[in-house]
Amino acid sequence: MRTFSRFTNYILLGVFIVFSACGEKKLQVTDSVIDFNFDWKFAKGDIAHAQNPSFDDSSWRAVKLPHDWSVEESYTQENTAGATAFLPGGIGWYRKTFSLPNSAADKITRINFDGIYTNSEVWINGNYLGKRPYGYIPFYYDLTPYLKYGDQSNTIAVRADRSAYVDCRWYPGSGIYRHVRLETLNKVHLVEWGTTITTPKVAGEAATVLVENQIVNQNKSAKAITVLVDILGEDGVSVAGKESQLTLEAATVQKQRQNIPISNPRLWDLETPHLYTARTRIFQDEELLGEYTSTFGIRSISYDAQKGFFVNGEKIIFKGVCLHHDGGLVGAAVPIGVWERRLQLLKEAGVNAIRTAHNPPSEDFLDLCDRMGFLVQDEIFDEWQNPKDKRHNYKQQKAEEVTRGYTHHFGEWAERDIKNMVQRDKNHPSIVMWSIGNEIEWTYPSYGKAAGYWDEDDANVNYYYDEPYFSPEQIKKRFREGKPDNYDLAQMAHRLSGWIKEMDTTRPVTANLVIPSVSYFSGYTDALDIVGISYRQAVYDYVSRLYPEKLVLGTENWAQWHEWKAILENKNIQGIFLWTGIYYMGESSTWPKKGSSSGLLDFAGFETPRFHLFKSLWNPEPHIYMSTVRLADSEYELVGNTVMDIHRNEKYLSKWGWPAYNEHWNYDQGESTVVEVFTNCREVELFLNDTSLGIQKLEDNYDDKIMQWHVPFSTGELVAKGVCEDGSTLEYVLRTAGGFSDMDIKTDKTELVADGYDVAHIEVELMDKNGIPVRMDDRKVVFEIQGNYRLLGVDNGASDNVQDIRNNTITTANGRCLLMIQSLRQPGPITIRAKVGDIESDIITINSK
Repeated sequence: MRTFSRFTNYILLGVFIVFSACGEKKLQVTDSVIDFNFDWKFAKGDIAHAQNPSFDDSSWRAVKLPHDWSVEESYTQENTAGATAFLPGGIGWYRKTFSLPNSAADKITRINFDGIYTNSEVWINGNYLGKRPYGYIPFYYDLTPYLKYGDQSNTIAVRADRSAYVDCRWYPGSGIYRHVRLETLNKVHLVEWGTTITTPKVAGEAATVLVENQIVNQNKSAKAITVLVDILGEDGVSVAGKESQLTLEAATVQKQRQNIPISNPRLWDLETPHLYTARTRIFQDEELLGEYTSTFGIRSISYDAQKGFFVNGEKIIFKGVCLHHDGGLVGAAVPIGVWERRLQLLKEAGVNAIRTAHNPPSEDFLDLCDRMGFLVQDEIFDEWQNPKDKRHNYKQQKAEEVTRGYTHHFGEWAERDIKNMVQRDKNHPSIVMWSIGNEIEWTYPSYGKAAGYWDEDDANVNYYYDEPYFSPEQIKKRFREGKPDNYDLAQMAHRLSGWIKEMDTTRPVTANLVIPSVSYFSGYTDALDIVGISYRQAVYDYVSRLYPEKLVLGTENWAQWHEWKAILENKNIQGIFLWTGIYYMGESSTWPKKGSSSGLLDFAGFETPRFHLFKSLWNPEPHIYMSTVRLADSEYELVGNTVMDIHRNEKYLSKWGWPAYNEHWNYDQGESTVVEVFTNCREVELFLNDTSLGIQKLEDNYDDKIMQWHVPFSTGELVAKGVCEDGSTLEYVLRTAGGFSDMDIKTDKTELVADGYDVAHIEVELMDKNGIPVRMDDRKVVFEIQGNYRLLGVDNGASDNVQDIRNNTITTANGRCLLMIQSLRQPGPITIRAKVGDIESDIITINSK
């Protein structure tokens, strides 16, 4: 009898593979899962016969995946649109040549793409494998029938068609922008995404892990196998396991379930996101046929309309943000190190949840959320049967050929796409709910007309801030008597929800509703377990009164205090998701604004006042931050000599923008300024050159949670001194800067892994001779870089920055800029220096090894 102690060490399935692309580079790999990202060739344009193995691609450019060709090009208004960040689309081709050993001829080889944007088609050795219209979804192909072995080479070709360059309401990227892997497997193996792990019993002393494996036998005869599943802790040591025998008939798939008890489990939660690994090994007699690992967490989730949402029995209030999938200057091909830096900052602000707006994210993004302890709402679609007007957003006008997106393929592909999302993502403990759609209702005209908000004779009713003008009975009557839509929204919602629950019943299904006063009775919410509401705190009480049977979340909310105040004052709503956590590319209507500036972090990952506001609200640690602004540029006015009439009432605030602000103390002598302090200190005293300008208490600033002082400018030092609840103190200082004369340069990493993936962020800040930041005098910075590195690009964080990204030169914004580099697979030191004219920074050295 085989015992677990004999097999606790990690065993690799021996497969020898040689890649012959790009200079006959050879790589020996000993695992069945191969990183297939290197040594591709790329060309832009619709190139005839590029799928043929004999096609001459010697003039094509060598690229490493993930790759986004759009972000490599210049911002332009020619054949682009603000909806997709003023970057071009087009058609692109990729090719890769590789070899397989003769030993692989009796195996199964498949290729897995985590995402290609968009309308991808794939060929192997000239044989057409298929297409995938949706650019955000993972998929795979079986290459086995068409492969050659030994001295013969294989060529895979991929065509991505984004000639409809306004096919999305945000920046989607272009090309093979997510990871690719090649898997060579025994004919008895797990199907792709074939392991499902759930934790039906979770307690402090014991838990039960249910591992279900789908095993396929592609032999021509039955096979008797042994399946050994053991659970590994974070140290790689097995803590439990189970063995079973089964016989697989030829050309069949069989499910094999094993309940495995775990003693004293380490639970996955927000503060301690402990992870386990389920290792499945398949044996025939004593021969190891295959080994597969799946990471998971032991945790429970539950929810109740009146009691709330619970993880491991602990009530959770969602302090969430929505995130689009771009990473700023890297576009859609985002190295995981970029996400790690950004998510760490959001974690520091107190963010505990992420909504993936409005599409499934990459697999490595979800891996990171697992490791860092975020709750994730995994969302699938932004539009269903009816298209959204990408140029005009919710102000629907028309659809054009260049705006044609996924709706054209929805009817044929929606089921496969939503099931692929769940199949790939189902074992991630970070995912606590699935979302079937975002603001779908405004593409179905009957919903808007029934609601009554947009009736011309009801101009006094504000959609964002008022309850429905009509009674529920009147709205229902208008809905029934109105012209019916071409499609039934509620019926489609039930189908989407049903497809998810065919794959997973352990998590609730939600959607982001934009017209809930209609959706609650139309049948839409009947398809949902949790109701998400978009920008409608005005109806929180309304839906709680009329429809108390479902738990409600704010799933899209302005990054403003009044949104969080509504949660504190309405216990029936279990949290919010701010729009957004980070500035994102696209959804712009004005050149040269390349994207939205509604985030807590800007494009470069620099903190904004919103970040500090919500850090003071969501993170219990003492925090203080100060900004300043000219009174003439502000949303304030003086009444008399000292009293300020505050115009930051929620109805007057820019909904997605933020009022003007500066992070410096440099104005004209005597000029009227407003000093704003964001803090969770109970009181703050403001000093200008050691003279007190008065004390303000946090409890007196309940309307906006921002303390304000009117201060005539005087050169010197501005200090905000806060007193915390425990009596301790902290302060924030702004000093008048002199002329630019120096730079501060720093990096988040002094060592990189020479794997072709690791990234470093280098920040430069302009300084005066006394080391005070100069944030009102922007300069052109040139980076001088030596060593083995890949230039990812430069940015200054501003939404109107349309300088070329793949560049070593950038003009600062607010005195700051960012350089991002990536390691190569060749080790060695990398030296970086910044120059502004004749002024040079220190040299920093990053060791890649």
